[in-house]
Amino acid sequence: MSEKPEGQGPVIDFEAAFEDDDDFRFADHAVEDYVTLVVFWALIFVVFLQFFTRYVMGDSTTWTEEIARYLLILVGFIGSVMAVRKGSHIMVEFFYHYMPPWLVRILNILVDLACVLFYSMMAWITYQLAGRTGGMMISVDVPKSVLYYAVCAAFVMMALRGVQRMVKHYFSEPGRP
Repeated sequence: MSEKPEGQGPVIDFEAAFEDDDDFRFADHAVEDYVTLVVFWALIFVVFLQFFTRYVMGDSTTWTEEIARYLLILVGFIGSVMAVRKGSHIMVEFFYHYMPPWLVRILNILVDLACVLFYSMMAWITYQLAGRTGGMMISVDVPKSVLYYAVCAAFVMMALRGVQRMVKHYFSEPGRP
């Protein structure tokens, strides 16, 4: 049996979790943060509208499912621009802890270069794909190429943010990622 009194769970200091929080400042966030926020709220609105019309009104609107799918795609790609800027994409950090600082710096630059090349190639591929896509969306009269151009723009932004990170790593002191 446990020695702690009945009905008393672990003591959690919730205030300690928020001690380092500063006031919100618009300058701490970039354009892609706000664009992602707007697209995300549009997605929430469309999904709520779909739920309301289907389960409350008994007759779903036809365009909400398709638009929700496209908005989710946009949130994913524009959110990836944020992840590139912050350096929060998934990576293996195990080996960085056992490398000398000069090697970590070189590896950071090489990884950033590979990422920028990948983003650039994907931007070119999606641009070509958008140019070849001539169909319209099923439920609304908007060309499907609009979505592909938006994804292309997200890849271009990822490449630009990747270049910024590469320059930052180049001019920073040798150290960990």
